[in-house]
Amino acid sequence: MKKEEFLTLLNRYLSGDTNREENKQLLHFYESFQTSKEWDDSLGAKDELEHKMRMRLQETIQSNETKTIPLKPFYTTTRFKFIAMAASLLLLISISIIVNKTNPLKIETPVVAHKEILIGSDKATLTLEDGSVITLEKGKAYNKGNASSNGEKLVYNSKDNKPAGIRNNFLTIPRGGQFFVQLADSTKVWLNSESQLRYPVAFVDGETRQVELVYGEAYFEVSPSTKHKGSKFKVKTQMQNVEVIGTEFNIKAYKDEAAIYTTLVKGKVAVSNSSNKEILTPNEQSTISNNNDHIAIAQVDVYNEISWRKGLFVFKGMPLKEIAKVLSRWYDVDIVFADPALGNVKFNGVLNKNQKLEDILTTIKNINFINAYEKKDDKIIIK
Repeated sequence: MKKEEFLTLLNRYLSGDTNREENKQLLHFYESFQTSKEWDDSLGAKDELEHKMRMRLQETIQSNETKTIPLKPFYTTTRFKFIAMAASLLLLISISIIVNKTNPLKIETPVVAHKEILIGSDKATLTLEDGSVITLEKGKAYNKGNASSNGEKLVYNSKDNKPAGIRNNFLTIPRGGQFFVQLADSTKVWLNSESQLRYPVAFVDGETRQVELVYGEAYFEVSPSTKHKGSKFKVKTQMQNVEVIGTEFNIKAYKDEAAIYTTLVKGKVAVSNSSNKEILTPNEQSTISNNNDHIAIAQVDVYNEISWRKGLFVFKGMPLKEIAKVLSRWYDVDIVFADPALGNVKFNGVLNKNQKLEDILTTIKNINFINAYEKKDDKIIIK
């Protein structure tokens, strides 16, 4: 597609005059830039185009709804410079094309009002070596030893770099929470909902720096070994060890999932268990199943795998039962299916984590992936 054709097609899309085939062409053109190093300025201002497309998407969704669904601004960084723009268009095409034809006729069911389901937020509990438990949440400050928190993050400084004995803390994130911690070696860790990290309050340069992801999901940005007299960094989980030198990666090891997933963003890591060891390179993901010791390696879309850290839910051909797990953790509510077969329906979409759960479920309902949802006691029933 030539630039002139693209600009003409984009203007028609923003005016709502494109058909499904033209939408697909527009999506393919945008996706071609995801592997490009620089945006072509002759196509227009990237941020402005993203905003216009997002507004067009919101208008499309609202036209089929009885109430407004607020789509908050997507979070973007240099590394994510095209994800929000391409994902917005992908969701639009999903709405117009990817509809499960086998769904029964839509039956409207009244939504019964119950206790408000809150959006997830920054919160955690810190358990000290002596068993003391400190609640970390917005508005509460904490300072002790080399640790300090403003309620939204926890930071350890390196002044205690020669501890008399190894002291470990536990940082536990509940359902409906997320948290950031900077370890004493300056390694940064973002923890997702329903996760727990065990780590020493200080490290000794030259000795292996080891932490344990007891369960859940975490994104690590590791301080290079060159800054710590060559000391390696290791992350232990129930079924594997990950050894790094200086890198960024994501580990997902939830108790209710049948495997552990390690995704490498940049650098290099060695993933090992009791009988195997594999080296990951960027854009690769290892999978270790509960049923065997085999370490499977596959190429993945890194942006989808770590989108949670940027405030997005990216569901690409994901079954509703797996989506329900993700939503349950973030909104701290149980989600069940009236018909178990409904959980196998696959959904494509990009949604903002700062939306209310009701808005997300309404979006899924209005494009005919589900018939209705009902709040009952402490759970959501999908019908």
